[in-house]
Amino acid sequence: MNSTHAHDAPTSEEVHSARRGLLLYFGVVLLGSVPLLYLIISAGTPIEQQLEYILALMWTPALASIVARVGNGEGFEDLSFRLRNRQVAVRVLQAILFPFVVGAIAYGAAWGVGLVEFSAPVGTSDPLSAFAGELLFAATIGAVVGVISAAGEEIGWRGYMTSRLVTAGVPAPILTGGVLWGCWHVPAILTGQYAAGRSRVLSAVLFIAVAVSLTVLWSAWTLETGSIWPAILGHSAWNAVIQGPFDTFSSGALATTWVGESGILVVAATIIVVVVFTSDRVTNRFGFLSSPSH
Repeated sequence: MNSTHAHDAPTSEEVHSARRGLLLYFGVVLLGSVPLLYLIISAGTPIEQQLEYILALMWTPALASIVARVGNGEGFEDLSFRLRNRQVAVRVLQAILFPFVVGAIAYGAAWGVGLVEFSAPVGTSDPLSAFAGELLFAATIGAVVGVISAAGEEIGWRGYMTSRLVTAGVPAPILTGGVLWGCWHVPAILTGQYAAGRSRVLSAVLFIAVAVSLTVLWSAWTLETGSIWPAILGHSAWNAVIQGPFDTFSSGALATTWVGESGILVVAATIIVVVVFTSDRVTNRFGFLSSPSH
């Protein structure tokens, strides 16, 4: 991905090409996701018990981007997996660090004031040591293994959709992309199979807020570095750290209200940390809040 030209005003042909590509992309995402979501929802079990369907669903965006690239004659030159670059390496480290910062703020506050109980799994003799060990595992092995699934989403959402929304002149392209990505998760939230609290509707709204925040962060780094790795490893680390040790060591009647991916404190902390991690220069440069002029 050539980030040096990501902010240039696109030509009329580039705008039309981006719009055609987006139609193909969203069409395939829809056609691929609907039957998989039907199977997942019909099963009625938590998504972590349906790994084969979840993996297929998470790779639907990547497949859709391939179809769009080939069908629209775009090629793959703008999709970069460059990693041996200082700027990329720095953003990758920040991406892995990000969920730890969010978790420390959100879960730390929830445990500290007693909104949520810090509790280790049954049979754990030293909860603090166990938690530290789980965090270390999540940041290393967990994040690496998680690339298998996270790459499927990021190759499509950030590796394809983000830049096309900007080029196509979609209003507030990054925010729009975040809402679309968040809505893609909503069916499983409303059925209580994923990131659902006591009020599933509220959980869906709060999750979309998290999705928008993460999209701003990962899109900024993708466009800035020209590499998809910060988004992939950021997504993988988020899943491994937040869904892993932080959620595992949290319990209580209102736990899902305050923490978890749709928890109030996690939403607030995510927004705050994203604001800190992203600069006005990057935000303004790539038209996060408004489309670049044509």
